[in-house]
Amino acid sequence: MSREVDIVRAVADLRARVRYWRDQGLAVALVPTMGALHQGHLSLIAQGLEHADRVVASVFVNPTQFGPGEDFERYPRREAEDAALLSGAGCHLLFAPQVTDMYPAGFATTVSVAGLSEGLCGAIRPGHFDGVATVVTKLLLQVRPDFALFGEKDYQQLAVIRRLVRDLDLAVEVIGCPIVREADGLALSSRNAYLTPEQRAVAPALFRALDATAQALAQGGEAAPLTARAVEDLRAAGFDAVDYFELRDAETLAPLDRPTRPARLLAAARLGATRLLDNVAVTAL
Repeated sequence: MSREVDIVRAVADLRARVRYWRDQGLAVALVPTMGALHQGHLSLIAQGLEHADRVVASVFVNPTQFGPGEDFERYPRREAEDAALLSGAGCHLLFAPQVTDMYPAGFATTVSVAGLSEGLCGAIRPGHFDGVATVVTKLLLQVRPDFALFGEKDYQQLAVIRRLVRDLDLAVEVIGCPIVREADGLALSSRNAYLTPEQRAVAPALFRALDATAQALAQGGEAAPLTARAVEDLRAAGFDAVDYFELRDAETLAPLDRPTRPARLLAAARLGATRLLDNVAVTAL
C-alpha cells in the first residue's frame, strides 16, 4: 500500500515517533540501508510489513565501514529518489541522520565482533565489520524494533549482526531475507551502477559459477578443487580478480571441505574498481 513516507533526521524525533506507535501496541520493524535503493531493499520493506505494523527504513552512508581508498565519497546518495521508492513500498518512516548525529564530537566507542568478522571480507577490508557492528548497534538502540531485516547477499555481515544481537542480549529478531536477482542471475546491489556495459555483461558469471559449484558440492564433490576451478572460470570470463570463493559453515562461517552440515558458498570478485559479492546455500550431504 503506497503512502507518503515521513522523514526524520534527529534521534529524538525518531524515538518520539516509535514511542507513539508503541503506546498504540504496534510492532515495529527496521530496515537499515545506505540508500541508493533498489528492488532488493524494497523486498526487505515488504518482509517488514509482513512481520510488523510499522516499518522504519534508515538511510545512512556510514563512514566508519569504509576503508582508505574505498568509495565513501562517490557512493550514490539520492535521498529524494529513495524516499519516493519507500513511499511506493508502504514504508512508514525514513530515518536519515547526518554523520554528526551518529558520530558526535568525542565519539569513542566501537563494537567489534571477533571470529565471524575475520576472514572473507574481513580480511580484505580491515575494520569494515567494526564499522558495521557499531552503526547497526546504534540503530537498534535508537529504534528498538521488534524485527530487523537484512539481505542475505551480505551474508558475513548478517552473521556478524546475528552474533552481536545474541551476545549483547538485544531484544530484536534478526530476519535474513533472500537475495533478489536480475533475470540473468546478477545479485542486486547499489554498486552495480558502477559497472560499465561491458562489465555488466560479464557480471552474471559470478552467480553461474556459484550455482554450478554448489550443485557439484551437493553431489559429493570436494570444495578445494571445485572452488579453484570456479576461480579460474571467473578469470577466464573477464573478472579482474577474485578475492575469495569458499565453502563455509552457514552459521559459524568455519571453512568446510564438504557440505556435511548446512553450508554457504561465498564469493567476492572484482570487475575494474567494482567489487561484487554473492553467495548461495549448499545442500548438506
